[in-house]
Amino acid sequence: MFDSAEIGHRIDRATYKAEVPALRAALLDAQYELLRRGTRAVVILINGVDGAGRSETVNTLNAWMDPRHIRTEAFGAMTDEDRRWPEMWRFWQVLPPKGRIGILFGSWYTDPILARVEGRDSRDHFAHRLERIRQFERMLAAEGVVLVKFWFHLSRQAAKARLKALASDPRTAWRIGPQEKAHLKRYDDFIEASDEALRKTSLGEAPWIVIEGSDEAYRHLTAGRHLLSVLRHAVAPASPVPPQGPLPASVIEAPGDDVTLLKAQDYGRRLTHERYERLLERWQGRLNGLSRDPRLRGRSLVVVFEGMDAAGKGSTIRRLTAAWDARFYRVVPVAAPNENERAQPYLWRFWRYIPPHGRAVIFDRSCYGRVLVERVEGFCAEADWMRAYGEINAYEEELAEAGVIIVKFWLAITPQEQLRRFREREATPHKQFKITPEDWRNRDKWPQYERAVQDMVDRTSTRVAPWHLVASDDKLWSRIEVLRTLCRRVEQALAQGTPDKRRL
Repeated sequence: MFDSAEIGHRIDRATYKAEVPALRAALLDAQYELLRRGTRAVVILINGVDGAGRSETVNTLNAWMDPRHIRTEAFGAMTDEDRRWPEMWRFWQVLPPKGRIGILFGSWYTDPILARVEGRDSRDHFAHRLERIRQFERMLAAEGVVLVKFWFHLSRQAAKARLKALASDPRTAWRIGPQEKAHLKRYDDFIEASDEALRKTSLGEAPWIVIEGSDEAYRHLTAGRHLLSVLRHAVAPASPVPPQGPLPASVIEAPGDDVTLLKAQDYGRRLTHERYERLLERWQGRLNGLSRDPRLRGRSLVVVFEGMDAAGKGSTIRRLTAAWDARFYRVVPVAAPNENERAQPYLWRFWRYIPPHGRAVIFDRSCYGRVLVERVEGFCAEADWMRAYGEINAYEEELAEAGVIIVKFWLAITPQEQLRRFREREATPHKQFKITPEDWRNRDKWPQYERAVQDMVDRTSTRVAPWHLVASDDKLWSRIEVLRTLCRRVEQALAQGTPDKRRL
């Protein structure tokens, strides 16, 4: 990947000065067109060899464009504080919305490369992290994010000379510390790991652009020209899809009979109020003890609730939170995305709420809306909800690898019980807020939702995050079943210990 970036690329100053004004004007025009359209976000990754001019290029790009619409963030190796969350969490927090540009100085490549060079990661784990990155970048591209990946390179001799020059100048000596000197000593190891990373992640949707960094004029113009080309492509009108070509994959076929997972549940299980109260006290006490277990300081908990309207999600969540200290958890009700959320990749709003170690979050509805309501109601294209199964599985696997305990519940009720509860809500003043015309519309599409639920469970019930279907015609029985299942899942996870992130 680096051969052509070690041959001495240069641009004379006269050419540079002549070209820069027009390039700056064109970049500004393209940036404002990107902002005006508001349909794509652009993320620029800045990585490379120490001393290759990365910071100067970042400053130049901000100077050539309008920095008010650019978010620039710097990232290094993960700290102990960073490790309280899954690895990609910190990058999700800074993704620019549609119409904006983000510059990441250091990126999701920095820690994997350094960990491999320093021996903190095995070759297998390094390859695993690169595969995670490929999945992440494919998802961003599918969501309309334009990725520009710059690698600024220097040969060993050029890197050594550059660091020496910087260290000898009082104005720049502060930029050369023990870390830069240590990296130079391990230059060959660094290049070997970097070359593997770039080769395995230079995708069609997000190719690497390697730029020789020894000449400032060449470096800045090359980066600026490429960025202009990308921006112009990002704001160009979409070309019509040609009528010829392969047919799209067909929708998942329904089984020939009328048997579904939801119909197969046993809805006849019941509890008396007396037994319910005894069991509620027992399992709430057990859940409270688990929330204070010292082993949970290295883990976090995500509880997901999905289910048909009026299945009892809210009342069940209240039985969980009654067992916890309010400082331990957060409940996140999920509705239709707002304007800010629609300007980001789909999973962004769920990544925002992932808790740090020692904490829990409860999702009242969740990212599964894409393969449920958005699928059934046609709020997204078939291609979007079809790829969502794999994206959600990758998301949950990444959480689990970071120590997150994921427990997912589908609360199932029969159409007859739902109708009874709807009518009860309409007749009870303090419950009328719970019933809306949308609930009745959803009920009319019961068969479509039933099929979507079956596909969801089949495709996203995994070893690290299995679905638990709970028959909820009797709310007393289902609440206890949820409490019992949650306690046992947490106990099982804590008994297994904190995952070793260096082992697959």
